[in-house]
Amino acid sequence: MQFQDFDADYIRRLVSGDPAVEDHFASYFGELIEIKLRSRVRSRDELDDMKQETLARVLDNVRKKNGVEHPERFGAYVNAVCNNVLLESYRSGKRTQPLGEEQGRVRDMRVDLDARLVNRDNQRIVGEIFSRLSNLDRDLLRAVFLEQMDRKEICARFHVDGSHLRVMLHRAKERFRKAIEK
Repeated sequence: MQFQDFDADYIRRLVSGDPAVEDHFASYFGELIEIKLRSRVRSRDELDDMKQETLARVLDNVRKKNGVEHPERFGAYVNAVCNNVLLESYRSGKRTQPLGEEQGRVRDMRVDLDARLVNRDNQRIVGEIFSRLSNLDRDLLRAVFLEQMDRKEICARFHVDGSHLRVMLHRAKERFRKAIEK
């Protein structure tokens, strides 16, 4: 794309409705606006609407008395109008976003009788798997996940530094995962 410099004559011809200049304006800035908005909007329709809104606002403002004071900054002006249209779209979208699937439902506050059974069953399974692990793996997993000890305390308890603790924990979790798969 060849970038264009703008001058007072271009703006004057745009204001007067010169078809060649209007066509150039629409195609030149339309392409730049599409490049800008392509990654910022959800759909092609939304992009087209925002592009048309930007171009229409610029033309309306240019045709007002004292519309463009600095023709050499016309490209930056169009970009700023595009930014405003984009921000307005974001704001209006925030007001009208539909509720998610879960937000429309009322939470059931009744006691889940099966939850205790499921939790007991899970505790029994984890206990069985823990009994198959080595003492080191069991103590390490218990300290990290059940007791939720601070990493520094765990390092002190097992006499290792932080990087070695990470390796030990990774290996213990891997052995636990393999035991679950069996």
